[in-house]
Amino acid sequence: MESQVRGGTRWKRFAVVMVPSVAATAAIGVALAQGALAASFSVSGQSFKVSADYLHGDGFSQYGAVDSGYTLSGEKTLHPVAVSAFNSARIQKMCQSVTTPGIPLLGSVTLTLSAGDSSDEDKQVSASNLYIDVEDLQTSKAVFNGIDIGVDASSITKGPKPKSDEVSKGQTYAHGFSQQADSADLYDVKQTAWATTAGTFTLPGLHMSLAAGSKGCY
Repeated sequence: MESQVRGGTRWKRFAVVMVPSVAATAAIGVALAQGALAASFSVSGQSFKVSADYLHGDGFSQYGAVDSGYTLSGEKTLHPVAVSAFNSARIQKMCQSVTTPGIPLLGSVTLTLSAGDSSDEDKQVSASNLYIDVEDLQTSKAVFNGIDIGVDASSITKGPKPKSDEVSKGQTYAHGFSQQADSADLYDVKQTAWATTAGTFTLPGLHMSLAAGSKGCY
């Protein structure tokens, strides 16, 4: 899957980016602090929030990276992230929001998207081949099945590997720390992320709203 370059987000052109993920481990944080991971993946000057009642993912992997971008005022900035990837995922009651401040006459404006608010699995959000750049995550419970911690990122077998163009462009460390699992179940998810790419998204019951103020998913 090709990497997508993002930048220059304005309030009228919000990106539809979503899907909860799993928090980075301490070892990934150490690798970032030691400068083992390079920064070149370009993102917009805004992070986004996502919440979900429940996420089930099959084929999970995670490795460290650093995204680069600009603030809304145009200053260069770096974002240490944990790239969390799933072969496939199913999400119940997903909400995604992003707030842009400083809109003339309005102040802050928040875009909110919601979908998959059903106990019927066929009516929940589904996605395939997901890569999510996560900054922070909270969950009431996370269950990993068949987890391997401390895997060389080039040796991932259970979930998506780092993309070849990420490695060649220095966006991630080819032999860095990673973890993987056969599947993952997350409950009451709240996350902050910078970017995501996916093969497909299916969003039953999608609802989008724009409102003045900064109240989003949580």
